[in-house]
Amino acid sequence: MFKKIGVFLEMIKIEHTLFALPFAFMGAILGSVVVSGHLPSWAQIGWILMAMFGARSAAFGLNRMIDQVIDKKNPRTAGRAIPAGLLKTAEVIVFTIVCFFLLFWAAIELSPLAVKLLPIAVFFLVFYSYTKRFTWLCHVILGFTIALAPLGGWVAVTNSIDWKALLLYVSVAFWTAGFDVIYAIQDMEFDRKEGLFSIPARFGLHKSLKIARYFHMVTAVGFIILFFVTDLSWWYFAGMVISYMILFYEHYILSPNDMSKLQTSFFTMNSVLSIVVFVFTLIDLVVQFH
Repeated sequence: MFKKIGVFLEMIKIEHTLFALPFAFMGAILGSVVVSGHLPSWAQIGWILMAMFGARSAAFGLNRMIDQVIDKKNPRTAGRAIPAGLLKTAEVIVFTIVCFFLLFWAAIELSPLAVKLLPIAVFFLVFYSYTKRFTWLCHVILGFTIALAPLGGWVAVTNSIDWKALLLYVSVAFWTAGFDVIYAIQDMEFDRKEGLFSIPARFGLHKSLKIARYFHMVTAVGFIILFFVTDLSWWYFAGMVISYMILFYEHYILSPNDMSKLQTSFFTMNSVLSIVVFVFTLIDLVVQFH
């Protein structure tokens, strides 16, 4: 049983929770302060945690089922649970249904607007996995899918959406799109061979690295605008300075002539960045309200 659980955790890349979960909590605490003037309750945080687990796990389950034929052909992904025979498709279907149930349950407990917006979230979770079959903008679509985490956190505790929430949404979306372009570079030749669409397959290595930088510039601008349009103070600003240094380093260690640090750039740097942004936002708001 424990071995099977381990296979499921590997399938959903549980370690990649470090990308979206901190931003989901950031959206929740920032939205609660901006709209209601107080921090969210522990109960709300708990339900958001369950919603996030349900949403991202269901998304990974769907992606692995939808892409299983492609994954089997790709040497990098042939060892994934379904193509390697470690999990049956029926098992993943059941797992995905359970995860969607957790998402729905959490949404019901959090806010009426969250329930109303669920069909849109589910659409994006399903739709993204098909986009690399017809558009190189798949990275941007993934960005706007994962960025539902902070937007969902905001909606969960405020039962509302305003332009500040959308600013956070767009900022996180382009951050995600940027690092996904970097991640997709390792499949550039495979995508071309199989007729799949991606920015690296369409524009090549050199231009893809530039596009990733441009995407992250949008993120940097969005985060600094957020500083000026909210009551965030110098703690948040300090976090932004550190996160900008991380973004700079993420791109500095990559070049068309040396992609050996791709995994460090993709996973390590972005995991640290999301935690830094959340922690400094949390400290900022906790200091202000205590």
